[in-house]
Amino acid sequence: MNRPLSRAALVATLVTLAPLSTLAGSVYLNGVLIDGVTNQKFEKATVRIDESGNVHIEAAGYRVSTVTTPAPAAPAQAAAPTPSAAQAVPAGGAAPAAQAVPTAGTASAQPAVAPATQPTRITQRYWLVTEQTVPGMTEYDIDVYVNSRWLRKLRGNEDQVVADITQHLKPGANQVMLMARKISTGSKRSDSPKHLFRVIIGEGNEGGGNVMIDNPLIRFQTSAAESKDITQEFTLTTR
Repeated sequence: MNRPLSRAALVATLVTLAPLSTLAGSVYLNGVLIDGVTNQKFEKATVRIDESGNVHIEAAGYRVSTVTTPAPAAPAQAAAPTPSAAQAVPAGGAAPAAQAVPTAGTASAQPAVAPATQPTRITQRYWLVTEQTVPGMTEYDIDVYVNSRWLRKLRGNEDQVVADITQHLKPGANQVMLMARKISTGSKRSDSPKHLFRVIIGEGNEGGGNVMIDNPLIRFQTSAAESKDITQEFTLTTR
């Protein structure tokens, strides 16, 4: 979006920022103000200091979005049903593969496996960020479930969402289900595969009004070219 708003979300596979607190001016990453972000560094970047002391960092491959973060929505479990296991199918629509079941009366030796050590608390922060090429063009809404509980609905006609979901996660493995539902009731607004609705969930941090996802863990997307509902389930392991 090209309008000034109060919060910036950065999504990249690897994001690092260099401490620049000793400079008198402001710091800009690809033209976006990122004052307040600390304990980071950039590699393969071009740095320019203008006559006012402002630092301009140009780093190819980093995407910066300026967004307004809405107030966190309280989970409303009664507003949407908990999906059944039968609903969790891959994005391509194929049914889950059948599982082999041992014949009755036979036994197979299984090697002893030491139980995995589970963390006692979550030390990272986890964020959900949406991205749309053009809001509303895909005509999809996406429901988010965490550990079989409905978390929130991401509407295709709303602005970018940036939400801290750490409090809804437990230490260790978490099941995250994303269900995209087609909401078109008449002629399609678009059938272009370039009109995308993307959801990214990952580890990140906040500073100076900026949110940066430096370790994306879940990526889910649909496009205006799709016409069917899409459901996909992920395992998110916190630390």
